[in-house]
Amino acid sequence: MTDTALQRVDRPAQSGGPNPGILAVVSLALTLAGLLVAAAMTGGNFFVSPFEPAKQVSDYFQTNPDATRISSLFIFGSAVPLGIFAATIYARLLRLGVRVPGPGIGFFGGVAASVFLMLSGCVTWLLSRPEITTDVTLTHALAFFAFITGGVGFVVGLGLLVAGIAVPALILRFVPRWLAWVGLVIAALAELSFLSMAIEPLQFLLPIGRFGGLLWLVAVGFLLPHNRAAANRVAR
Repeated sequence: MTDTALQRVDRPAQSGGPNPGILAVVSLALTLAGLLVAAAMTGGNFFVSPFEPAKQVSDYFQTNPDATRISSLFIFGSAVPLGIFAATIYARLLRLGVRVPGPGIGFFGGVAASVFLMLSGCVTWLLSRPEITTDVTLTHALAFFAFITGGVGFVVGLGLLVAGIAVPALILRFVPRWLAWVGLVIAALAELSFLSMAIEPLQFLLPIGRFGGLLWLVAVGFLLPHNRAAANRVAR
């Protein structure tokens, strides 16, 4: 057997695909960049709640079309690496021998979160069009739609993604136990955020699920083992 063949046999199997930690960092960075750029362009008033009076919501989008357009770009862009992250982690967990529903649930949640975020970005882009924002009622309706898709829809999907990773990671000790438990708490709060559709004070759960979930994905993306041998070393 040649030296090249021996090296091929001895070399451990590579995980394949992009680094999930980097993908999570990119998604988080785009999310934060969108907030910072919008804040800079509007003098700090980067967000208007759709629960404000319709005229106030319409005035905001009429006054800040450029900031709204740039914000929609970052919202849409942050969804792409998140979807790739979900697919990459799903394949990684299967490679690690996880044969329970967790990876599938996480993949479904990640795809749902990514699609909802893309939809929210598209609707936000519509709100940057002056020919639309002249209609106060339509503008208010689109603002609610952007909020529910980028808020509850995204956060609930993200919670499923976090839970689908955290449960097998806790049981099989792929990551430190404290990190897995933090993921489960974030996932639970993210899932409970759907109650804010009827109980508005619970909307405080949305930023916890959004930013807590993305930060957790960054950590687990770098710490999750590449293969079963590495996982066994981590467990020991």
